[in-house]
Amino acid sequence: MEYSVQKLAKLAGISSRTLRYYDEIGLLKPARINSSGYRIYGEAEVNKLQQILFYRELDVSLEAIKEILHSPEFDGIAALKDHREKLLERRRQLDLLLANVDKTIEMAEGGTRMNDKEKFEGFKQKMIEENEQKYGTEIREKYGEEAVEQSYAKVKGMTEEQHREAERLAEQIMLLLSDAIATGGDPAGELAQQAAGLHKKWLMHYWGNYNAEAHANLAQMYVDDERFRQYYDKNQPGTAEFLRDAIHIYTGMKK
Repeated sequence: MEYSVQKLAKLAGISSRTLRYYDEIGLLKPARINSSGYRIYGEAEVNKLQQILFYRELDVSLEAIKEILHSPEFDGIAALKDHREKLLERRRQLDLLLANVDKTIEMAEGGTRMNDKEKFEGFKQKMIEENEQKYGTEIREKYGEEAVEQSYAKVKGMTEEQHREAERLAEQIMLLLSDAIATGGDPAGELAQQAAGLHKKWLMHYWGNYNAEAHANLAQMYVDDERFRQYYDKNQPGTAEFLRDAIHIYTGMKK
């Protein structure tokens, strides 16, 4: 069966403008252009659009989707199985959060009590879900599925005391970076290297094993990814690059 832009957009629950944009950027080309100049889509394009919408549901960028679908190694069946696993994991996360919200409501209404451990478990799950939504694609591409899942497992096993320690370290790192920049801005200086060392200590609350090269790559991502850069540069522009340089020196990876 063939579809015009309007019919396919209605079928997929998206706008005609979105389909035209996908054509413009080379993500989803129509099967053909008819004699009247209209885009016409066939079964292959419908299947490809389904894949695109699956990836969009998982917050994968259009640029990344294009690379995935155009890769010679792309396997449609394997991709669907992967989508299914990710959706199941999201459902598990939502189930945990819903259970946590239900208990909180019951407690607020004078019903069953929620202990501090249960509150903290819900918080950790929310933190994992937010991290996955924001950075999941990038960190899985850079470090692999196994490393990411090990990190999430470590977060799930974290105690409140460990979480408070990680937060304290994050604050101390920012203070040291600020002082280091204010007193000369030398990434090889004592304060900057202290910050890099504390950053390693902070990482070990989330990483299963330490790897100097991975640490250096993470520091580079702080500069390359605008979201990370904004976090570190929120009080002082250039902080992300300064931390990157300090960590590259600390890890011996400075080029």
